[in-house]
Amino acid sequence: MKNNFLFFLVCILSLSISMDITAQGEKSKLNIIVIGAHPDDADNKFGGTAALFAEMGHNVKFVSVTNGDAGHYNKGGGHLAKIRRAEAEEAAKILGVKEYTVLDNHDGELLPTLDVRHQIIREIRNWNADVVLSPRPADYHPDHRYTGILVQDAAYLVIVPNVTPDTPPLEKNPVFLYLEDRFQKPYPFQPDIVVDITSTFDKKIEALSAHESQMFEWLPWTSNGLEKVPAGNDERQKFMSANWSGSITSDEREALKKWYGDKKGENINYAESFEICEYGKQPSKEEILQLFPMLK
Repeated sequence: MKNNFLFFLVCILSLSISMDITAQGEKSKLNIIVIGAHPDDADNKFGGTAALFAEMGHNVKFVSVTNGDAGHYNKGGGHLAKIRRAEAEEAAKILGVKEYTVLDNHDGELLPTLDVRHQIIREIRNWNADVVLSPRPADYHPDHRYTGILVQDAAYLVIVPNVTPDTPPLEKNPVFLYLEDRFQKPYPFQPDIVVDITSTFDKKIEALSAHESQMFEWLPWTSNGLEKVPAGNDERQKFMSANWSGSITSDEREALKKWYGDKKGENINYAESFEICEYGKQPSKEEILQLFPMLK
């Protein structure tokens, strides 16, 4: 009887220690949420960095504020929305993104309404976000602009209990960051944080290619280049690499040297850049290194 009690006690203690270790491990994981206007926006601006976070064991979530039901030349409505949701789910698997949520707001009709603001606040709170990324509210596409405004409007309210009271508020305000763009007015994008994605660039290209209705149909059609899209998978990957590799600006190059050192920073081929939003937590350099551990 005594031996049975001791065995039971040892089992309880072992389970308690195991649960405590698991809890500590979960606490050390970062929760990153990227909020784009359309399915593929987050992949385009954050795919390489998302893959790095995932490889390091952190939790990444992508959100599309619209369902993408207007972005095509001969498909549309619920049929297109279903296609784009499936493409987003496939891209998430490739990148290691844990969740890819597509909200049911119409593409091309997004407005910064109170209802959609509540949706954004719930997404950020439910993910217990440490870092939130979104477009700047300066963009050619109204959906992109209003997504930026909606996330800005949520930047303080995510910690306010009486706002969106059906979802518990965050205990601390996350760091809010803007995704890179090349628009110059009212001021150019500022690359405060620049991440080397050379090791995950191919994975990013593969994930973008999963958005077949966009990358090989809609976007080439809008630029009168549909006939240039190759048919074979290998050729399409090369096509994507050539057209979506991006270029590193002089400001980004200087930022890469700051974070990675002169020698490595000078030779990085592919990068993704982010600007710190004034409305969330203002991180120190040490805090940025904690939030972006691949910079160490």
